[in-house]
Amino acid sequence: MNDIINGRSGVRAMALDSNGQVIDDFKIVKNKNNIHVLNAPSPAATACLAIGEQIMEEAKRHFKL
Repeated sequence: MNDIINGRSGVRAMALDSNGQVIDDFKIVKNKNNIHVLNAPSPAATACLAIGEQIMEEAKRHFKL
C-alpha cells in the first residue's frame, strides 16, 4: 500500500472519421502503393499478431504477391 499514490486519469487519442464520428474498430486503408493502419484501438497491443496477419493478407491481395 505504501507504493500506491494518487494520480490523474489518462488521456487516450481517438480516431474520428470525416463526419466527426469516433472510429471504434480497426481502420486499414489501401491506396496505390501503401497500406495504412489508421486506427488500432485497445487491445491493439494484445492483438498485434492478428493485425499483422490481416495486413499481410491485404498486402498479398492488393499488391498481387
